[in-house]
Amino acid sequence: MRCLYGQNEMMKERIIQPELLDILPQSDPDAIRAREEMLQIHGVMGNHRWIERMVRWHRESGWRITELGAGDGALAMRLLQSGCCAETGLHAFDLAPRPEHLPAAAHWTCGDVLAQVLPETEIMVASLFLHHFTQEQLHLLGSRLSPAIRLIVAAEPARRWVHTVTGRLFCELAELNHVQHHDMQVSIRAGFRGDELRDALALDATWQTAVFSHPFGAYRFLAWR
Repeated sequence: MRCLYGQNEMMKERIIQPELLDILPQSDPDAIRAREEMLQIHGVMGNHRWIERMVRWHRESGWRITELGAGDGALAMRLLQSGCCAETGLHAFDLAPRPEHLPAAAHWTCGDVLAQVLPETEIMVASLFLHHFTQEQLHLLGSRLSPAIRLIVAAEPARRWVHTVTGRLFCELAELNHVQHHDMQVSIRAGFRGDELRDALALDATWQTAVFSHPFGAYRFLAWR
C-alpha cells in the first residue's frame, strides 16, 4: 500500500525533464532507431488513428491544418492521404528538417514553435508533443493561437502510475532501445490529467473541451468552438 501511495503522490504534479531524443544529434544511430520506434509507440497507443478520425468527423470543407511537432511527417502524410486537407492547407512545425517524402506544396517550418508565427488555419493537431512544454510555455502557445482555429486535437501521455509499469513492460517486450526506455518514463511524468491541458493553454469560455483516456497510456484532448 505504501508503494502505491508513493507512486500516486509522485504523479500529482507534472515533472518536465529533458528527453534523450531531444538532446542526441539527429544522426546518432540510437536517435535514428528511437525515432523509428516512435511509429510503433504511436500505433500501440492509437494516436494517429484517433487524431485522423477526430479531424474527419469535425472538419468542414476547406479547413486547413497546423501540426505541431510533426517529426518524421507520418501523421501529416496520413492526414493528407485520407483527404483531411489539401496539400497547400497543411502547415507542419518541427525542429527536425523537412521529410523528403512530404509533398512540395505542403508547408514545413523547421524551428522552435514558440518562436514562430502560427499560421491562419482552422485545425491544430499534436501527437506526443505538448507534454514537452512547461505550464508557462503552454500558456504562451495558447495565447498565440490563430483566431481562425476552430478545432484542437491532441494525443499526449496520460500521467498515471500504472502507465509507468506497463511502459517498462512494453519497452522490454518490444525490445525498444535505451533511449525509449528513458524517454517513455520522462514523458509519462510530464503528461496530463483531467483539465490540465485546457487550463495550461488558458482556453477561454468560447471553447468546449473533452478528455478521453486510452488503456495504453494516451491522454486524448479535443477542443472546439
